[in-house]
Amino acid sequence: MANLKIVNLVVMTDLKHDLQLETIAVKLLDVEYNPEQFPGLVLRVKEPKVSALLFTSGKVICTGAKDIDTANRAIHKIIELLKKNGVKITVTPKLKVQNMVGSGSVGFDLNLNELALKLDNVEYEPEQFPGLVYKIKDPFHSTFLLFSNGKIVCTGAKTEEEMNLCLEQLVKNLNKFVIKMKS
Repeated sequence: MANLKIVNLVVMTDLKHDLQLETIAVKLLDVEYNPEQFPGLVLRVKEPKVSALLFTSGKVICTGAKDIDTANRAIHKIIELLKKNGVKITVTPKLKVQNMVGSGSVGFDLNLNELALKLDNVEYEPEQFPGLVYKIKDPFHSTFLLFSNGKIVCTGAKTEEEMNLCLEQLVKNLNKFVIKMKS
């Protein structure tokens, strides 16, 4: 039976306040800021374990949480850290999921060479990467990495429901071409 477990969320929020990244970089530990290479400040939070990109516009992108509650706690912790270091923030952040990454299995082995020939919207170059990249456009845009042992990774969904609907579509598409073998 096919299943997916969320392994990473990418969420965004807007603090609606300009951030002085140079000042923040000097005051905080566990940050990287090199504006010549990247315009954002990277902030690592140990608990919950996430990384965040902070931009001068006040936008924050947080990655590493496995659920929305953890992402919410992380954003609030970042805001408290900024406030303790003199940054004035008056908004209650609204989180928007940009991307979900799920990992799991379809429950049977896959012949990637065969699938590369039969499925539309695939990329498969086994000399460069051992998985097949399969893009689904309906019911939502998602990209799957498929591996010969039946393991899969899904990215692109914004909700768990979207991810599960895309998984159902993937299995339906695979069942057209695959003779199931026990994995």
